[in-house]
Amino acid sequence: MLISALTPFIFLSKSGRRQIGIRKTTKSQWLLISLITGIAASAFLYVLGVNLYGNSFENWYVYIGRSYNIPAQIEAQDRNILFLVMAVTGMTFSPIGEEFFFRGIVHGSFENSLGEKKASLIDSSAFALTHISHFGLVFINDQWRLLGMPTLLWVLSMFLLSVLFFLFKKYTNSIWTAVLCHAGFNLGMIWCIFFLF
Repeated sequence: MLISALTPFIFLSKSGRRQIGIRKTTKSQWLLISLITGIAASAFLYVLGVNLYGNSFENWYVYIGRSYNIPAQIEAQDRNILFLVMAVTGMTFSPIGEEFFFRGIVHGSFENSLGEKKASLIDSSAFALTHISHFGLVFINDQWRLLGMPTLLWVLSMFLLSVLFFLFKKYTNSIWTAVLCHAGFNLGMIWCIFFLF
């Protein structure tokens, strides 16, 4: 994530960074709106996963949560501290690195030749497919499995979420609203994992 976050500063000029959205927004009220929207999107994905797959490994949040290795018998205070550590890192590194890369570099690379909509489809597809590494291709009972329908729903959800990030960036003319929406999603997901399962 650090390399992804630094890429625009290594390879782009100040003008290039502004062109991909690394600039302040004049619509500052949308910073909070984007954060809240991200949290709402994570809550929706939690409800969908629970209603379709309950507490099984087919539920994306359950599987991702198990990868966190949260001790079963953890004190409430220790759980809160671990949650804070995971939330701060999850709200910082992934959102900045992934948004600068996908909504910034990847989108910007295709926008001039293909247009904004097609560039968004490409960056959203790339974003969604890379998230199979979080859920979809899973390691359960000492073997790798590709979960068909749950993986399809997860990838589709990540694609739509990515489009949402792009829409915030487009509307506010700043990548920071995409970063905050992404951070809100990660915060909501981590909260669900720590406190609802």
